[in-house]
Amino acid sequence: MTDSVLKKSIFLRAEPETVWAYLTDPDHLAEWFHKPERPLVEGQKLEMFGTTSGDLLIWGEVRVAKPPKYLEYTFTVKPMGDAVSTVKWTLEPVAGGTRLDLLHEGLPQGADAFGLILALDKGWDEHFGKMRVALHETVDA
Repeated sequence: MTDSVLKKSIFLRAEPETVWAYLTDPDHLAEWFHKPERPLVEGQKLEMFGTTSGDLLIWGEVRVAKPPKYLEYTFTVKPMGDAVSTVKWTLEPVAGGTRLDLLHEGLPQGADAFGLILALDKGWDEHFGKMRVALHETVDA
């Protein structure tokens, strides 16, 4: 394990079952993240492709899938080299919807890896914004 961990939480006006579908269903994942060829299922290989390029962008393995509460998979992208990180999603029902927590751990650390961590941090923020739009949860400010 490393000290480089990304933690994020968002609130969505959707039931956990709906949010779960957006974390595991290829068509829903394509709306906000990257599209796998098949649903994310425990024990299966994880491969996510660019929605426009079709290039393999993320790979790993789905370690745990407990719908609609918890999803965990290993996560590697080309800039990480041989490093393997872990993405953990926790869904908690709250009044009016779901709190979705992301824990991305096992990231490379040190000054040389800081640019990658900044890129992943920014990427998750952008993807969460797209998820809100996909779930029609934009709120007027």
